[in-house]
Amino acid sequence: MNTYAPTGAQLRIVHGDHAATITEVGAAVREYTVGGRPVFVPFPADELSPAFNGGVLVPWPNRLRDGAYELDGTAYQVPITEPRRGTALHGLACWQRWGVVEHDVATVTLELALVPTPGYPFSVVTRVTYSLGDDGLHVRVRTTNVGPGAAPYGVGFHPWLSPNGADLDECTLRLDATTRVTTDDRLLPTGTEPASGSFDLREARPLAGVDLDDAYVDVLRDDDGLSWTRLAAPDGRTAAIWMDSTMDTWQVCTGDHVDPAFRRSGVAAEPMSCIADAFRTGDRLVRLTTGQTHEVTWGATLL
Repeated sequence: MNTYAPTGAQLRIVHGDHAATITEVGAAVREYTVGGRPVFVPFPADELSPAFNGGVLVPWPNRLRDGAYELDGTAYQVPITEPRRGTALHGLACWQRWGVVEHDVATVTLELALVPTPGYPFSVVTRVTYSLGDDGLHVRVRTTNVGPGAAPYGVGFHPWLSPNGADLDECTLRLDATTRVTTDDRLLPTGTEPASGSFDLREARPLAGVDLDDAYVDVLRDDDGLSWTRLAAPDGRTAAIWMDSTMDTWQVCTGDHVDPAFRRSGVAAEPMSCIADAFRTGDRLVRLTTGQTHEVTWGATLL
């Protein structure tokens, strides 16, 4: 395998009909299939991820206004990575080469020690484990502050649920959450409101004419404590993602405004520990003290 490809080494895991490929760069799920049917929208190994596909979003998910924040009275500036909106998008780890800690038939673990920078001068180590079982893909992420001071932190993930090549207009989406986060024209939070109209996804809603790039809170959970996002396609199958009680925020995006080659090819269903701009607002922000570890779990399957 050419590790100089944009995604680096390809780490394959398999269990029965379930198969996934994790990339060395970004520790991203490049593809996940069940019986050959994609659960996530895949992308080629020799191309850049078109829309953060399957990425691990640390040390913050979503957008940071102007790339600027303060912590304990000190101002910090990270690079602007979304110029048209003037934000720093999806953290610092998506384009880094992660180290492989362990890799066997059905499990792979990767680790990244973020190098302190002027904009994020904190020492955090993130370890992600992907495992396949009879019930699908399980993902666990543990981040530890190994530095001398407190570090601001959030985590999210960016899988795109696959309609198996169908037009999204022929699909339905269901999301277990009751409250939508309102945003300005930069997609930065301005408040919350009860999810209503085309934003109310508590029951499966047809996606014809629906344009989403929205965060949701006040999630609903099943008897097992899981909150779900489900994309039902015309082939009768449903690509689904769940998160457990370690996270309580969803972002869903129909991809209407991404690169035309990838537009509306799936639905991003992003489990997150916090919404956009948490470094500035403090909303759901984790303050990792020295030696502290933060852990989250999510997963996916084909129903």
